[in-house]
Amino acid sequence: MVETAAGSVTLRALEPLAQVDLRVNAGRLALPLPTAANTTADHGGRSLLWLGPDEWLVVAPDGLQGQIERELREALARAGTWGSVVDVSGQRAGFELAGPLAGDVLAKGCSLDLHPRSFGPARCAQTLLARASVILWRPEAPAVWRILVSSSFAPYLGEWLHDAVEEHRTHP
Repeated sequence: MVETAAGSVTLRALEPLAQVDLRVNAGRLALPLPTAANTTADHGGRSLLWLGPDEWLVVAPDGLQGQIERELREALARAGTWGSVVDVSGQRAGFELAGPLAGDVLAKGCSLDLHPRSFGPARCAQTLLARASVILWRPEAPAVWRILVSSSFAPYLGEWLHDAVEEHRTHP
């Protein structure tokens, strides 16, 4: 696990996460899916991230992916609707930046407006960070950012984040 701290910013690699992709018409499923673009919801120890009009990523502690898949497939069957449920846990690695200046560190490599008025808690977006495709996610906790990146790009992005945090220490 990589851990770095620079003043008001802490970087750590996340332990592996259960990640299950769900594609469905939200109106047909009796689940608390966030339906506003780029928002998230927490439910039963799981985070539900809106990725598109009919796509969500369910994130939970590692080891729950099989249970999540079964529950989602059962919900689709009960609703009598089409849908897709895919375990993508091995696809992405995660990092967490925390602290009042974490958004400033991310802004070094991201073109999104990361000010809390535009990208506050319970928000997510698919974007580029340091030229790597990521899911940027703000959980409900204040001053915390989570970054999900393709496993093959995780070493590169981890180094970039480490350098950005260290640079922030010397040039706030």
